[in-house]
Amino acid sequence: MFVKRKRDYEGFLCSLLLPAESRTSALALRAFNVELAQIKDSITQKTTGLMRMQFWREAVEDIYCDNPPHQPVATELWRAVKRHNLTKMWFMKIIDEREKNLDDRAYRNIQELETYAENTQSALLYLTLEMLGVRDIHADHAASHIGKAQGIVTCLRATPYHSTRQKVFLPMDICMLHGVSQEDFIRGKQEKNVRDVIYDIASQAHIHLEHARSFSKKVPVKAYPAFFCTVALDDYLCNMRKVDFNIFHPSLQKKSTLLPLHLYIRSWKKTY
Repeated sequence: MFVKRKRDYEGFLCSLLLPAESRTSALALRAFNVELAQIKDSITQKTTGLMRMQFWREAVEDIYCDNPPHQPVATELWRAVKRHNLTKMWFMKIIDEREKNLDDRAYRNIQELETYAENTQSALLYLTLEMLGVRDIHADHAASHIGKAQGIVTCLRATPYHSTRQKVFLPMDICMLHGVSQEDFIRGKQEKNVRDVIYDIASQAHIHLEHARSFSKKVPVKAYPAFFCTVALDDYLCNMRKVDFNIFHPSLQKKSTLLPLHLYIRSWKKTY
């Protein structure tokens, strides 16, 4: 299991619940995503980030020419592409969007955050559906909304970490609406207007999850394993409500010990 479990523990667990013929490929996809996600946090100069993104862009081109670079993740990704006939466009969208995101600035509005989520998290779900042999418009529609919810929750979860590094990426329009500055988050303030910002953003993630579930009966059951990431999203949003949307509450930073059990129950119930 070369996937970086520590960096993407939830994704790792979800991948284990996929059918055996898709599992290794899904882990390769997760590892690819981790490789790209780590670039932004590990560089001090944007130029270095651009060079590493270019490596992966060329790696994907070479993978589709049957000539993958000698790099463990790229080799596994090549096997996945061959095995499931994966669409190259989704890989390129993920790289392009992550490259744009190397700029250290907040999202202008919630729509900009959703676009980023669509081109990264939703794209990963579209590829996972292809690994499951699912090509269905309703499944794609669900993947779009779940990916957006995942992107929003990821942004929220990373806020305390980013704040310690004097950075805030939350949508500026919602912050301005409640009269909250980036400095308020950097100082770890917990006033009502700060919690109102978090409530508004979290509500948008909840709306996407509800929408994805509203037509679940039209989604092929074969697609459900791709959507088990919703378990961790529900878990986080529920815990957020319990602490009255205080994003800095220590309980929100802890790894959920019950997540494996909740995932197993969801897979047994065959819902998402």
